[in-house]
Amino acid sequence: MVPILALWLPILLAAVLVFFGSSIIHMVLGYHKSDYSKVDAEDEVLDALQPANLAPGDYFIPHADSADAMKSEAYQAKLKKGPAAFMTVADPGAFSSMGRSLGQWFVYCVVIGVIVAYVTGRMLAPGAEYLTVFRLAGTVTFCCYALGEPIHSIWFHRSWSTTFKTMFDGLIYAVLTGGAFGWLWPE
Repeated sequence: MVPILALWLPILLAAVLVFFGSSIIHMVLGYHKSDYSKVDAEDEVLDALQPANLAPGDYFIPHADSADAMKSEAYQAKLKKGPAAFMTVADPGAFSSMGRSLGQWFVYCVVIGVIVAYVTGRMLAPGAEYLTVFRLAGTVTFCCYALGEPIHSIWFHRSWSTTFKTMFDGLIYAVLTGGAFGWLWPE
């Protein structure tokens, strides 16, 4: 058993590697550029939504408050007429600066590193072989970053290609984290 505090360096290194790896994925490689489509009538849609004065939050339209409401003729007519949409409304200032989101992303990476440290520290002894540490740390990391993604396609109808790309990112993060833990595993 290896205590979490003994793994502070691989936790931080893994977080830094994932943070910079994700930056390369999103800013250089560009395979996520097709994750969101442009609305052709963007100005008209924005103008139509503005009077609703929507507070930041998650919305589903058309909305039904209960299973009975979903069965109503009025709701079914709205669904048939379309469109149906899941929508997240953000504060307009949320995208003017990436600092807060990047800070939250780094903290999230550290939290996942702590989870990986907890599991690998409980399962492996000091001096474990690099490949053994790499496999276990990488598997736990993949589970943390990737296996929750299909929920978005199953329930919220996000494109499966976007989900698979994000899961592939999780595989890259798993390799980076597994490598950091394997390299810095205590003797």
